[in-house]
Amino acid sequence: MKKIILILSVMLSSNLMVGQQTMTPELLWQVKRLSVMGLDQNGSTIFFKVKTPNIEENDFDTKYFKMPVSGGTIVEINEDAVNAKDKNISPDGTYKLFDEEVQIEAIEGKDVYKNLEESNAYIFSDLDIRHWDKWQDGSYNHVFYKPTGNENATGTDIMPKQPYHTPQRPFGGDEDYIWSPDSKDIYYVSKKLKGKEYATSTNTDIYKYNLASKTTENITKDNKGYDTNPAFSSKGTLAWLQMKTDGYESDKNDIVVLENEIKQNLTGQWDGTVRSFLWNNDGTEVYFTAAVDGTIQLFKVNYPGKKRIAPVVKQLSKGQFDVTSIIAQKDNTLLVTRTDMNHAAEIFSFDLKDNTFKQLTNINLDLYNSIDLPKVEKRMVTTTDGKEMLVWVILPPNFDASKKYPTLLYAQGGPQAPLSQFYSYRWNFQLMASQGYIVVAPNRRGMPGHGVEWNEAISKDWGGQVMDDYLSAIDEIAKEPYVDNDRLGAVGASYGGYSVFYLAGIHNNRFKSFIAHDGVFDTRSMYGTTEELFFVNHDFGGPYWDKNNATTQKVYNEFNPITKVSNWDTPILIIQGGKDYRVPIEQGLSAYQAAQLLGIKSKLLYFPEENHWILTPQNALVWQNEFFKWLEETL
Repeated sequence: MKKIILILSVMLSSNLMVGQQTMTPELLWQVKRLSVMGLDQNGSTIFFKVKTPNIEENDFDTKYFKMPVSGGTIVEINEDAVNAKDKNISPDGTYKLFDEEVQIEAIEGKDVYKNLEESNAYIFSDLDIRHWDKWQDGSYNHVFYKPTGNENATGTDIMPKQPYHTPQRPFGGDEDYIWSPDSKDIYYVSKKLKGKEYATSTNTDIYKYNLASKTTENITKDNKGYDTNPAFSSKGTLAWLQMKTDGYESDKNDIVVLENEIKQNLTGQWDGTVRSFLWNNDGTEVYFTAAVDGTIQLFKVNYPGKKRIAPVVKQLSKGQFDVTSIIAQKDNTLLVTRTDMNHAAEIFSFDLKDNTFKQLTNINLDLYNSIDLPKVEKRMVTTTDGKEMLVWVILPPNFDASKKYPTLLYAQGGPQAPLSQFYSYRWNFQLMASQGYIVVAPNRRGMPGHGVEWNEAISKDWGGQVMDDYLSAIDEIAKEPYVDNDRLGAVGASYGGYSVFYLAGIHNNRFKSFIAHDGVFDTRSMYGTTEELFFVNHDFGGPYWDKNNATTQKVYNEFNPITKVSNWDTPILIIQGGKDYRVPIEQGLSAYQAAQLLGIKSKLLYFPEENHWILTPQNALVWQNEFFKWLEETL
């Protein structure tokens, strides 16, 4: 392996010396990944870390840095020199919050039968048996607090012996718990449901735990959907993100505030959905990010308080990029992170007076300067029902309109995830275009950023208008003289994988190659094996055995890719993760077995230790190399 790495390093150095090159899988897995750790107590210094893939070790190397919030000199520091303000320390400095796993239930055989220590059995009598990529083993995430300055002190569990999670699994972190401004209470997010109720509901609530009385109050019990991300303003007003509908994970997300027992929805009348937010310094406004027109932008909304005026949402930033996080406000600037399809995340400041950005970090500058970048164009396509649909078209570096290029239709997952200016280390449009492919990426039905109605239109209609949206996009762009209509492919993951499987049965010879990663192949078995049942209950309309529900039966029959597999006649690469419990293994294996038995050129790429994503560097390089090898063979 060391020899391989040395050869790759020599090749890279040689290419850099002779001039410009294009992005390759190997170069993509040298791109550094920045994440912000926070500001110091005075708000004058920002701390961040940079992870660089280490192919040889199949891991990541991490370095730590600091710099002034206004930009300037960046200094590398040791991890123990990171002095970011710790939001888990109570405002009065007395206590510290932390979370740990707590074993509460006996589910594994070795826990039920103490004399059988080598047993690896699981014993279940209810649902919630596995989540994302882990089986339920009887352990739960719990929040503790303990005195500061005494690392050996025993923490106090705020949910003793309760079989509920805080932080929420699988992706929750310490944003799920905060201190009240007076240090007397802890606010935390939890879905206090068990078994089938847990698997079929999104009803998380925000709870208030009082340290003196050790009592807990549910402050969002009137809302049946998601309540998440609690945060206090400088004036002590609590805000959080709220979705109203139980079981709908992609419902409109609003900013709700609570003051003097009165709740107010600041964004309820605005036709969009909030991703993240930050109170301004004086507690009179809230800054937030949201999808709009195929990008993620900065917005603000005023908080009227007791004044009888309606909140007004205003968009602050515009451009072909994504604002991926709001870090903090410093005077008249916001510190944010930003990406686009050609650049990984960097730190920027945003001037609130003139609405301009200033780039503060540029950790991949040398790499980007060494390569030619694709061109990203915004196109508008008329759909079959007369709507205007945004389509991103990514053209290869040094694009020549007099040539013809193989072209890929990219199908986004979610299905309600935005197709914005994100930078992915797997579905990387920069890399695809740099290998000589035009990429067509439509903002089809179901995506946020085009109004709530457009966002909701895909639910229970997976194989309906959205498929026409895909075909409208590829058919329109295929009219361009530089698109090789004999070399069209369709690729995607998750719902995008479903889209590929479905299109394979209805495409009428448009495509010459397909790639589906962790895609839904059979909606019936998907309902029977996926873990977050609330998702399929909402998007499919309920279980497949409900014969009286015409909408649901359409999903399990007409909109089920497996029912159209007899029409398959096109080469297909199927990729599947062994620890993907969201779209479980039988989906990919069933599709591959069908393709093989039909005599269709097909390949299975199986990752036994990966989940719905590919996370380890060496597996990622295998993924990229097999992806492009397949396209070379079939397009």
